[in-house]
Amino acid sequence: MSEQQNRHTVGIIMNGVTGRMGENQHLLRSILPIIKQGGVKISDHEFIVPEPVLVGRNATKLENLSSETGVEKWTTDLDSVLGDDQYSIYFDSQRTDLRVESVKKAVEAGKHIYCEKPSAVTTEDAVELFKVADKAGVKHGVVQDKLWLPGLVKLRQLNQQGFFGQILSVKADFGYWVFEGDTIPAQRPSWNYRKEDGGGMILDMFCHWRYVIDNLFGDIKAVSCLSATHIDERFDESGAKFKSTADDAAYAIFQLNNGIIAQFNSSWATRVRRDDLLTMQVDGTKGSAVAGLREVWIQPYSATPKPVWNPDVDQKLDFRADWAKIPHQQEFENAFKIQWELFLKHVVKDEPFRWDLLEAAKGNQLSDIGYQAAKERKWMEVPDLV
Repeated sequence: MSEQQNRHTVGIIMNGVTGRMGENQHLLRSILPIIKQGGVKISDHEFIVPEPVLVGRNATKLENLSSETGVEKWTTDLDSVLGDDQYSIYFDSQRTDLRVESVKKAVEAGKHIYCEKPSAVTTEDAVELFKVADKAGVKHGVVQDKLWLPGLVKLRQLNQQGFFGQILSVKADFGYWVFEGDTIPAQRPSWNYRKEDGGGMILDMFCHWRYVIDNLFGDIKAVSCLSATHIDERFDESGAKFKSTADDAAYAIFQLNNGIIAQFNSSWATRVRRDDLLTMQVDGTKGSAVAGLREVWIQPYSATPKPVWNPDVDQKLDFRADWAKIPHQQEFENAFKIQWELFLKHVVKDEPFRWDLLEAAKGNQLSDIGYQAAKERKWMEVPDLV
């Protein structure tokens, strides 16, 4: 078989790629690097090479992005590329409230589906997307990028090595100060703070926390949550003031079936005095670890200090000095790129890919239960989804 016959060209419809996530993480840091490296390597003579078409609602943005990236094909007419057999994968990174309709159309056109999370605004819609895609027989997946962050990979490896002993608890702190957009431009899109446009901290981040907890620590049994809208007014991209209708912070406790207690604080109205924008501390009977996005610090039982409570004297212990940073023992690529390569192998070579649209719906389920727990001010059980 010739080398040319071992080159699998895969057309990808990239809808919403002019948005922050679509452009930066998926196009610039995933698809283009895959193309540049010659494709996803299956063997020395077999590669999967993506061929993207850029899709969106703003022709000017698309044309500029095409010029900047060298991706020649772009269009504002989604239907035209859905009807083109050249493209077998539909990728969606639009605003969440626009996703369901487009994904359904792509399924009807026989496209394999890969989309950002959350896959829908409600659990019902997310489950329906899974059922529609599953019934149609197309392959489908959802972005669950944090599973491939170096910090979380190292946490998983520590657990596999038995470092923690019995895990007792997890404490995660996520967020940073997102500027209101008047005197200093906001670093997140304004729709994030409008409930009617699919915004909200719980909807956005609980989809992440669901797959992180499920894959690293265990199944969630129950949830207690308090949400808040700390910043009442913000300014949109045109400088117009608007009322914040979505939650910008969430304070949650997750009880796991295996007895682990996980606390996750998420806020876009907090200032960072920790090692990273996301830190996650895992405490176990034999040792503890604190992970950021890339680095991990550990403290085994044998190196655990013995502090004594006495607020009347200055603290002499340097608690940070008693932690050791894990060295990089392997090379880490962009987390989004890693999952893209896995999905392309799934489509072309039928390799396993378990992060499907049902996993996406589980994220929506946790978001809905989080909102309900916050509203009713009580613990809520997390039932089986289907």
